[in-house]
Amino acid sequence: MKYIFKLNNLGCVSCADKMERKIKKINGISLASIDFMTQKLLVEADSTQIEDIKTKIAAVIKKIEPDCTIAI
Repeated sequence: MKYIFKLNNLGCVSCADKMERKIKKINGISLASIDFMTQKLLVEADSTQIEDIKTKIAAVIKKIEPDCTIAI
C-alpha cells in the first residue's frame, strides 16, 4: 500500500537523500521517495506493519535532521 507523508522543516536536499536511503532499508518498505520541492515522502509498505514503520521513519528523520518532523 502507498502512503504519503508531509515533512515539515526539511532543510536540505542532501539530508533528504540520506533520509530516503535509510528509509528504504527499513523492513517492510518496498519503495521510498522524498520530493524535496514538495517536502513529501512517498512510501510503499506492508499495511500490516505501518504503525511500526511510521515510528521507524520518524526516528530516521529525527536522527538526520532533528528539526524535521513527519506529519503522520
